[in-house]
Amino acid sequence: MSEKSLESFQTQVSDLLIRHRSFLDVTSKFQESNARVNRALMKSVTDCGCIKVDAKKQNYPDNSKVSEWSAQLSTHLDGKLCDHCHDVISAEIGKNIFYLTSVCNLLDLKLADVLEKESDRLFTLGVYHLR
Repeated sequence: MSEKSLESFQTQVSDLLIRHRSFLDVTSKFQESNARVNRALMKSVTDCGCIKVDAKKQNYPDNSKVSEWSAQLSTHLDGKLCDHCHDVISAEIGKNIFYLTSVCNLLDLKLADVLEKESDRLFTLGVYHLR
């Protein structure tokens, strides 16, 4: 997404956020939308079963480089989201982004600037950011 598209989205969010314009409302809605993303993910496992979580201790290879770890470490996920779960999770993430953008608007932060700064930081730190 280009910077112009992000600015357009941010303006659209500002124009549409009318009822819950209070900082307290927006931050609680942001937290609630994050919980809904997590709930949709869990339902993909527990209700639908299209994905499965197979978690165990990560074993970091002794004689490999940090740059090779991502190819050797597990995501603990098996399967693929079905169309229904994909749609539900995408919609919930979209709402979450809406409220994240609303927080940015209330704090007079440009979403594009926030993303650019994080990208620059990740680029500078490379694999040493270890998230």
